[in-house]
Amino acid sequence: MSEYFAHESAYIDDNVNIGENTKIWHFSHILSNTTIGENCSFGQNCVVGPKVTIGSGVKVQNNISIYEGVEVEDDVFLGPSMVFTNIINPRSFIVRREEFKKTLLKRGCSVGANATIVCGVTIGEYALIGSGAVINRDVKPYALMVGVPAKQIGWVSKAGNTLSFDENDEAIDTFDNSKYKIIDNTLETL
Repeated sequence: MSEYFAHESAYIDDNVNIGENTKIWHFSHILSNTTIGENCSFGQNCVVGPKVTIGSGVKVQNNISIYEGVEVEDDVFLGPSMVFTNIINPRSFIVRREEFKKTLLKRGCSVGANATIVCGVTIGEYALIGSGAVINRDVKPYALMVGVPAKQIGWVSKAGNTLSFDENDEAIDTFDNSKYKIIDNTLETL
């Protein structure tokens, strides 16, 4: 008996490592040489791998493909139908599997529904990517990104709340009273 749950319609290839209490729902496929942490959830119609690493506590909503070259750290949220790319200049008549770009989603970040993450970027810890945004460059930790192409319009707390700053560039999160300060255009926790 496995320590994770996979719906009877899901496919799990050989040579896959899946953590305890992870759930894989309808019509999803986990390809070989993929590692998934504990307490993750994959909605229906997801494809993961091959050669992908997913941390623990990750929530992957419906209709998401996570390709080779993508690494997802712990506690990341991926909204429904968001998209990863893995080639900068795809052509159907040129095989570019050796050119996959690394994409890194750092701990606790969230990506909204229907957003697109262009390959080769890093999304910083606890950043929040708005629904439908197109990310084509690195994102700072705690940044709030929206639009096409995405632009930073503010900062969010670890809890995902938009922060309002005082005259000293300091903010307090209403969720847990944690304190933040903008230092050299970077958000720091106090």
